[in-house]
Amino acid sequence: MAMDVVDFEIKGSEMQFVEIELDPGEAAVGEAGSMMFMDAGITMDTVFGDGRQNAGGGLFGKLLSAGKRLVTGESLFTTVYTNQGAGKLRVAFAAPYPGKILPMDLSKMGGTLICQKDAFLCAARGVSLGIALQQKLSTGFFGGEGFIMQRLDGDGLAFVHAGGTVVRRELQAGQTLLVDTGCVVAYTPGVDFEIQYVGKIKTALFGGEGLFLAKMTGPGTVWLQSLPFSRLASRIFAAAPQRGGSREEGSVLPFAAAGGVLGGLFGGDDE
Repeated sequence: MAMDVVDFEIKGSEMQFVEIELDPGEAAVGEAGSMMFMDAGITMDTVFGDGRQNAGGGLFGKLLSAGKRLVTGESLFTTVYTNQGAGKLRVAFAAPYPGKILPMDLSKMGGTLICQKDAFLCAARGVSLGIALQQKLSTGFFGGEGFIMQRLDGDGLAFVHAGGTVVRRELQAGQTLLVDTGCVVAYTPGVDFEIQYVGKIKTALFGGEGLFLAKMTGPGTVWLQSLPFSRLASRIFAAAPQRGGSREEGSVLPFAAAGGVLGGLFGGDDE
C-alpha cells in the first residue's frame, strides 16, 4: 500500500518526543503506550501487528504479523492513529527513557532498516514491522541483544529511539567497526553483522565488556547509542536496596521519618 506522507517535529533535548502532523485520512502507527497527546478528531484503533490494511492472507496474515512482533519481545498489538477531521491534526509520541529520537526516511535507505527490537517508536501508516534473524550460527548463540532485531520495510518515515547520545557512522566497503552489542541502534541491510570473541580470557572475565562484541563490516550506515537501556537498567538494579528495601547507607533516615510519623499519631492526645 502507498505510505502516508507525514510532517513531523522533534521537541526536547534529553527526554524527546515527536509531534506528527496528519492530513485528513492520514494515519500513524505507534507502539502501545508511546502516545503522549493528540488533537480531538484523531481516532485510536488497536490492531494486531503493524496495522497494514493489506496484510496478506486475511486473518492468517494478521496473526503472522503479530507473531513476528511477539518474537522480538514487543506487544502483539500496535495502535493506529487516524485523522478523521477536516483539517490538519497532530499526535505526539514520547521516548520511554533519556536519549534521542531518530527520523528514518526508509525511501533513502533502499526501503529497509534493521534496528534493535526495542528501538521502534512510531511510523507513518504503511511501514511494515517484521523480524530480522541473524543468519550466522555464532551470532545466534552469542549475539545477545543483536540476535533478534526488528526489520522496518517501506518507503515512508519511521521513528527510532536511542539511549543517551547517538553516533552515525558511514562504513566503506570492507571497513570494520567493533561495537558492544547493546550499543547498536540500527543499520542498513548492506552492513554485515557478526559476533567476535574479545580474544583474551583476562579481558573477557574482568574487562566488564562481556565475552563478545558485534563486528560490523561495510558498506552501509550504522547508528550507535551511548546508553543502552539494558545497561541503564543494570546500573539501577545494582544501586537499588538488596535486603528487603533497606541498605546500611542512610538507613537511619527511614526509621527517623517513621518515628516522627508514629510520634505525631500517638502523641496527639497530649495536646
